[in-house]
Amino acid sequence: MSILKLPHARPTTILFDWHATLVDTRDAMYHAVDDVLPKLVELGLIERLVPAEDSRTMEDARLVKYVRNNARLHPKIRSERKVSRTDIFEVLFGPAHEAKRIAHREFDECYRRHVSGAEPLEEGIPELLKDLRGLNIKLGVISNRSREYMQKEIANVRGENWRPLFGTMVCGDDVAHRKPWPDLLIMAMKNLGVQADTSCWYVGDSTTDVIAAKEANVTAIFYNGAGWDQNWIDRIFPGTVRHPHKPDAVINHFSELADLVKRFLQDYEAFEAAPPTSTSWLS
Repeated sequence: MSILKLPHARPTTILFDWHATLVDTRDAMYHAVDDVLPKLVELGLIERLVPAEDSRTMEDARLVKYVRNNARLHPKIRSERKVSRTDIFEVLFGPAHEAKRIAHREFDECYRRHVSGAEPLEEGIPELLKDLRGLNIKLGVISNRSREYMQKEIANVRGENWRPLFGTMVCGDDVAHRKPWPDLLIMAMKNLGVQADTSCWYVGDSTTDVIAAKEANVTAIFYNGAGWDQNWIDRIFPGTVRHPHKPDAVINHFSELADLVKRFLQDYEAFEAAPPTSTSWLS
């Protein structure tokens, strides 16, 4: 049974990823990645790239090979701009946590030259967030981005400050390990005073978001803002022994998130109101 069919999966807390989920900061992000990749030899990372046989997909293996040979992203990836910085580093370095730490640190230094404001990824997001708060749902925003940059971006989303919309904001340099480790989610839940269970939903656009959510024991909602088809979603979440993590639900637009929340709240109210039956564990 899907976890989202269980009554206790009703959302009392929703955490959101920032980049490519709520807002678009892709110009700055890709410029910074462009600055990092030519430094892989200098940073001692070229030999830490994932061997082809250890890549999750053939496409991942081709990306690693292209970066190894050209010290830059493939033009198609840059033009489509569907892959997050965190997922790029996951593809390139896999389980080499120290290599990813070095890459993220260098990214932070490079990002300083490009950071500015942000644009909403969809229209109506602030209104949605206010509606969720009106349902007594606690909200938080998390990002692998450093606090220095998050503070600038969240205060200038098309000229508006979105920080008051969230009960907590947790950034990459607030914790020991960034996503896909669950540290960011765990700190956000601690800040909000909630427990790590399926009543906490985490909405994010990347495979690392789903991994972090499942490792934190919360409900994983994959935001497919990039418009991947079902075949590709099945490939990036294969459910294998090496890559077991799969989202509990996939949404393509935030209107679908709103509908999902309302359905679960209504279902839970009906569940609570229903009289016990003879098959109830409590009878």
